[in-house]
Amino acid sequence: MDVSTIKSLADRIARNMNKVIVGKEDTILKVIVTLICSGHVLIEDVPGTGKTMLAKSIAKSIQANFKRIQFTPDLLPSDLTGINYYNQKTGEFVFREGPVFTNILLADEINRATPRTQSSLLECMAEKQVTIDGNTMKLSLPFFVIATQNPVETQGTFPLPEAQMDRFFMRLRMGYPNTEEESGILSRFILEDPLETLEQICNSEDIVQAQNLYKQVHVSDDVKDYIVKIIFGTRNHDRILLGVSPRGSLALMNAAQAYAAIRGRDYVTPDDVKKMAPSILAHRLILRGHSISTGVENAELVIEDLLKKVPVPTEKI
Repeated sequence: MDVSTIKSLADRIARNMNKVIVGKEDTILKVIVTLICSGHVLIEDVPGTGKTMLAKSIAKSIQANFKRIQFTPDLLPSDLTGINYYNQKTGEFVFREGPVFTNILLADEINRATPRTQSSLLECMAEKQVTIDGNTMKLSLPFFVIATQNPVETQGTFPLPEAQMDRFFMRLRMGYPNTEEESGILSRFILEDPLETLEQICNSEDIVQAQNLYKQVHVSDDVKDYIVKIIFGTRNHDRILLGVSPRGSLALMNAAQAYAAIRGRDYVTPDDVKKMAPSILAHRLILRGHSISTGVENAELVIEDLLKKVPVPTEKI
């Protein structure tokens, strides 16, 4: 596999997912970018917009292990990572794996679990490993967390801390379909659920190869400087209390590389950076004053406003 084959792989996954998900091509593309970048995605929207369906469709498109956790307030960290239990027959402690020992993990309604349980995912997401009773165990690759949360219903929920928000590569929204898309949903699901007949079009080894290859996409010094100026713009913006960290700048560069590869190019353009910036950076900001509680939409507007002000590098003649 070389960089050019990443486009073919991404196209096949996207076409397969589009058999289930109607009218969300951009969201699907960004989920695939996150997967190729070995990141994790948080999908935030009101109930019934297809968050869980999106997660299941990408999991079924890849021949890999998939597990789902329904987060609730009584969920314990050991319910995720696993536990050592005493086996009376053998007289020994035996480790029982938790659902994080998989390739694709759907963390449904993640904000309904307590902060202690949410934090048990941090090591898994950041280091691709789990430490239990002093023993560290590597997770199998790829390891991809797709978390969902409902931003409207706040009773019985625990907002994700900034440290965990920063671990998510992207935060995405599904959004309501338009009239044509909603009609298409009704037609597509009138007789059967297309998810049940969805085919597996690649395996986990294909994904791991793509994750190792996308970084070969060239990033020029001018594009790197452009990324740095955007990041520094978030740290000096009058509406932003806390700007983006270096982890965010690396994520933006990697996302631009993966997006360029998906588009069939072996080099990054400023447009690739602009395309990825809102979904990569918005959830990493803390806005000033009343803006803190206005949600991801307002943060995305701040990023889009910043992108208009940062000079775009042009080709030297």
